[in-house]
Amino acid sequence: MSARDESDSSAPNAPLLAAESPARQHDNQANQTSEGDAEYSSGRFIWFLTFSAGISGLLFGYDTGVISSTLVSIGSDLSNRPLTTLDKSLVTSCTSLFALIASPLAGILADKLGRRRVILVADILFTIGAFIQAVTNEIWGMILGRSIVGLAVGSASLVTPLYVSELAPSNARGRLVTILSLFITGGQVVAYVVGWLFSYVNGGWRWIVGLGILPAIFQLVIVVALPETPRWLAQAGFENKAMTVLHKVYQNNPEGDQIAKQILRDIQQEVAEEEELGRNKSTEDGTQWIASLKHRAHDLFVIGANRRALTIAMMLQALQQLCGFNSLMYFSATIFSLLSFSSPTLTSLSVAMTNFFFTLFAFAYIDRIGRRRILLYSIPVMVVSLLVCALTFSAVKLPKTSPDHAARDAATDSSFLPLTILLCLTVYTAAYAFGLGNVPWQQSELFPLNVRSLGSALATATNWGSNFIVGLTFLPMMELLSPSLVFALYGLVCIVGWFGVRAIYPEMSGLNLEDVKAILADGWGVRESLARARTRSP
Repeated sequence: MSARDESDSSAPNAPLLAAESPARQHDNQANQTSEGDAEYSSGRFIWFLTFSAGISGLLFGYDTGVISSTLVSIGSDLSNRPLTTLDKSLVTSCTSLFALIASPLAGILADKLGRRRVILVADILFTIGAFIQAVTNEIWGMILGRSIVGLAVGSASLVTPLYVSELAPSNARGRLVTILSLFITGGQVVAYVVGWLFSYVNGGWRWIVGLGILPAIFQLVIVVALPETPRWLAQAGFENKAMTVLHKVYQNNPEGDQIAKQILRDIQQEVAEEEELGRNKSTEDGTQWIASLKHRAHDLFVIGANRRALTIAMMLQALQQLCGFNSLMYFSATIFSLLSFSSPTLTSLSVAMTNFFFTLFAFAYIDRIGRRRILLYSIPVMVVSLLVCALTFSAVKLPKTSPDHAARDAATDSSFLPLTILLCLTVYTAAYAFGLGNVPWQQSELFPLNVRSLGSALATATNWGSNFIVGLTFLPMMELLSPSLVFALYGLVCIVGWFGVRAIYPEMSGLNLEDVKAILADGWGVRESLARARTRSP
């Protein structure tokens, strides 16, 4: 197998080289079959690495999901007064704002220090942020704690998929990266369960936010023993260590030694090509490193294929957030309180469980159905669910006050209307989890190695910038407009997003290294990718 295969369709990791020599093409063809057996290439070692790194996803999900039950449990414990709409919006959105700040920095540090070290820093930030939230008595203290958690979430959301993708064999890469989404949704389920268990305990919200310390410390201990990715090791000049890691990844494959050697040769060729261009000098020289960063930024924005890859990645990440899904994660308990459900936190758990199970469904089918088709099938379901939800909300007679007051004063025309809204939001969540919840995180497969961290960082920053907008504006829009108009607006975003996906997002599943580079070289390559997908279909 070749490094191009090692970095194909589902993978964000291998260098996207230009045309190969005939001799190298022969090596690729001779070795393609060795990675074709996913059972051999996905051994215990890579699964252990994936699950160990995936704890970051668990923390990511827990810390984004936990705020829903926390907001309805704090009462007057902070600053000796009830939380205002502004307080809730700031406490919620500050996490996204600092994740936005952290993600591009994490991309730069991932190239400078390595992927694993950035995960370690994120674990330390998760621990500090959770501790501050648990002990504070002031609103500003909660905002500080949530901001530090945001730095951790922004770093982990960028580096963890990058880490897994750079270690995963190509045939299993889509599923292995999707496991991170499983951890995220699983963390959200845990957050809702913990929120429900402590919702009736005096001061229980402190336990809700403070328990995030445990998985952070657990991962901190584990990650110390994890290896760095072979691609970063080879770039940094540690070829022997890179070979050791590759041997472990492919130890269950009968041709594992041959595969590992071929992958390392291809990585070394990529590094050599960068050195010839003066873009990959010694990382010990700070001036040269800055110059290398400038060259990478130049390549990302000036080279057409890279620029188109960045456009696609940023579009998907923006759509993932602006469709409004995280308004459910952050404010579902508030929404269900507005609709007078007896246990808003427990009701919110149904949304989180749906998110988890349909992410599991995506794990099983993402490499079979394809990224593009999953989005084109699932987004229309989201649109219908949001529009029906908007119409139903228009029939619910609620005063235009804050959700807290509306929860007391709500008077619906019919008892089935809240259940209809719950059903719509559940179907919306299922469609989201199957498509938009997973596909954007396959973003690294779009970029060549020399711009992968930077391109992924900017795309992830787009995600958190959009997340910040949703978290900051949801409650004010609910008050100034109406729930009906808010959900209709999210439906409109999904409609626009569907046309964007149809127009510029090629089918990436099953494409090898040369396919990706060639498809985006002269245009969006949608028709060409679909033609290739049809030829690969049985």
